[in-house]
Amino acid sequence: MTPPSPVDRLLDEENAEPGDRVRIQTQGDTYEGILMPRHAFSGQDTLVVKLESGYNLGLRLTEDDTLERLETPPRTEPETIPPEPREDLPTVALLGTGGTIASFVEYRTGAVYPATSPDELAAAVPEAFEHANIDPHVVFEAFSEDLTPTHWLELADAIENAFNDGAQGIVITHGTDTLHYTATALSLLFNQLPGPVVLVGAQRSSDRPSSDAATNLTAAVRLAANERIGEVTIVMHETMSDTTWSIHAAGRARKMHTSRRDAFQSLNHPPLGRITPNEIQWDTQPHPPSDEIQRHGTITDAVSLIQSYPSLTENELLAAAKNQQGLVLAGTGLGHIRNDLIPTLETIIDEGTLVTVASQCLNGRTNLYVYENGRELVQAGCIPTNDMLPETAYVKLAWALGTADTTEEAKTLFQEPQARETTPRTAYHYPTGGNADA
Repeated sequence: MTPPSPVDRLLDEENAEPGDRVRIQTQGDTYEGILMPRHAFSGQDTLVVKLESGYNLGLRLTEDDTLERLETPPRTEPETIPPEPREDLPTVALLGTGGTIASFVEYRTGAVYPATSPDELAAAVPEAFEHANIDPHVVFEAFSEDLTPTHWLELADAIENAFNDGAQGIVITHGTDTLHYTATALSLLFNQLPGPVVLVGAQRSSDRPSSDAATNLTAAVRLAANERIGEVTIVMHETMSDTTWSIHAAGRARKMHTSRRDAFQSLNHPPLGRITPNEIQWDTQPHPPSDEIQRHGTITDAVSLIQSYPSLTENELLAAAKNQQGLVLAGTGLGHIRNDLIPTLETIIDEGTLVTVASQCLNGRTNLYVYENGRELVQAGCIPTNDMLPETAYVKLAWALGTADTTEEAKTLFQEPQARETTPRTAYHYPTGGNADA
């Protein structure tokens, strides 16, 4: 029989459970906090406490350490009943897909759980109910890095159903890692929308003092409830402070930092506007709403995205294109790849794969007519992506190939502006990325 770990022994001796306030002495240091639940990644000798600061601390304990249970907080239920619907407020459908944005902190332990009902949402973000009658639905629960084009189509179905059921606007809570992929896909899958579709995420979990979850979600609900627009947007912090939130065009925004609140930046196109505590300001005229919702095509998953780098091999290119209808190459500079690999791309194109070339630079446009390398890519049959981001080009190529009946039709669809993902001319816009302080 396996002997109990030091953590198990200390918890048993004190009869300590998650939610209890404890004092731990380890390696000469003393810590006090709320005992947190253990999860699948907790080692047998690791204990997690939530400190007064609101941050979680993992402690690796030994037989020489001590634990004292100080108190068990009273079990008081928070008020979770959402307010009665108001006739003077619009209805906003809240579509949940996972992530920490729409989550609540459990009253005893401080652990974070997804809000999947009106009651839980009322406990998590009561401010949002001041601006709309919120109708929450869980479309799926998944980390955003696990989402595929199949999820985008499922989400499009949920949007269509929500508008047909009477929602005036829609907010989609989404993990931040691939939020910009989903926003681009939805902007292409609908060419008419009767109201705003707003994607929103959170960079920092709801149990952290610096969480942006509640403020981002409230800003998104305000946009979905109060603005008569007919397009897909992204709403996230404009700066590190809780003062303004940027309204980004789908297909133009990208996560540019792993953890900053202002991680999302618009590239090659300024933000459409911003949300302040008192008003919604537009710098670019939003698309007007339509009388009805209209879907536009579908999306294939037979598209690859590969980056050019100095030691990229012919076999890697061939593997990326194998069994694929399309391939997006994120080239260097204006859109380049090592010259000796161009014949391989020509072979890939001759075999029926549509190849497009974007730039790793992100800011600026591809131009395959400046240098010899680029002109050879054009002669091989590659299509420039103009000022599209590589991820945007990937989603748009998947949509064009899924929607068109022929490769030539897909090529035309890809090159024509569909939403705001590309423009014939790129106005100068170089985001600074906010302040230096993280």
